[in-house]
Amino acid sequence: MEGAHPSVMERLMQTNLESTPGYTADDYCDRARTLIKKACGCPDAEVHFLVGGTQTNAVAVSSVLKPYEGVLAADTGHINWHEAGAIEATGHKVLGLPHEYGKLQASAVEMYMSDFLADESHEHMVCPGMVYISHPTEYGTLYSLEELKALSDTCRKYSLPLYMDGARLGYGLAAPGSDVSLDKIASLCDMFYIGGTKVGALFGEALVVTRTVTVRQMVTHIKRQGALLAKGRLLGLQFGTLFSDGMYIEISRNAIRMAGLLTEGLRSRGYEFLTPPQTNQIFVILDNSTLERLREHATFSIWQRLPESRTAVRFVTSWATREEDVRALIALL
Repeated sequence: MEGAHPSVMERLMQTNLESTPGYTADDYCDRARTLIKKACGCPDAEVHFLVGGTQTNAVAVSSVLKPYEGVLAADTGHINWHEAGAIEATGHKVLGLPHEYGKLQASAVEMYMSDFLADESHEHMVCPGMVYISHPTEYGTLYSLEELKALSDTCRKYSLPLYMDGARLGYGLAAPGSDVSLDKIASLCDMFYIGGTKVGALFGEALVVTRTVTVRQMVTHIKRQGALLAKGRLLGLQFGTLFSDGMYIEISRNAIRMAGLLTEGLRSRGYEFLTPPQTNQIFVILDNSTLERLREHATFSIWQRLPESRTAVRFVTSWATREEDVRALIALL
């Protein structure tokens, strides 16, 4: 909801009148790529800059899948729920699977694949061609390193590229107790993207291809889908700033601190949560009278209608959330 971190805006202003090559072929994008590959511990990776999350997901998924293939994802996965059929618009079906608080487990992929291959008519069906997960998930939950390894092993067993949506990746990396780091993600996922739009950038996502999958002419593929920004240096400048001096993780910690403050305040007032708070997305259960009163003072998302006139709503903190605003919300509740 906010714009961009002041350091990002300052860097954009400093370079505003420079003239550089377009389409991310400039020195600023090259520097950002170098910084990202170093942070990922993956010097042979490809890094491509795009503008938004849905655009990045559509490009990534369709660049890997063959025309007859679909993508496995949790039923609640963003590509299956809140992207207006963007994946289907590229000609590929999203194959929804059961989840645990938004997390797709290796056992669910294993069961689907074994049932699929055991079906004598599977050649008449959409063939699974990759696996999509998000970290943090749409429920704000996090994969453990053990869960991610199990998923990666299952995907490799069936030759399924593993793709991670990292729209809020910074907040997952900054979460206390998380044992999943950027280098671990790079070693276990075939493709993933580092979210900038939600983590301090004005706009932008960095798609990382770890070269365990072969995508020929990715730039051409991005261009063909209208996703190649002409003024590409604007993306490189932002990611170059975010990945200098640990800024990406440091500004993400503010969201985690503010989410912790909000969680503590809600618990002290006896509120229940739909899912265990782990990152910057807090799902609290309100009675409907409280919800209607709160509408006049705060912004939140309706998440799930519940029995007994109750509703689960989502509050989200960010790199820019102020403590006084969190305390004001707690006072309202």
